[in-house]
Amino acid sequence: MSALAVHFHDAYGQALASILSCLEEGVRVVDSAVSGTGGCPYAKGATGNVASADVVYMLHRMGMTTGVDLDGLVETGAWLAAQLGKDTASRVTRTRTAV
Repeated sequence: MSALAVHFHDAYGQALASILSCLEEGVRVVDSAVSGTGGCPYAKGATGNVASADVVYMLHRMGMTTGVDLDGLVETGAWLAAQLGKDTASRVTRTRTAV
């Protein structure tokens, strides 16, 4: 499955579960977006892509090596959300940056 990649939006909060199912089937390439940015111009109210920090956090908790600095990703996601004037879609970023 090395040639197969997956790409999920998180409109119904099921992206991580879908990614986990794909990982169990051997997929090793997952698209995501910093702070869950994105959306779909064709679907009113559609959410962005699954947040990179959430995916990386899950992979790290599963014992997988990603080569991604999760703390740096969280910091970048919080910065990006602030620059866009939007709340981050990342649950990990919201949790780690809560005051």
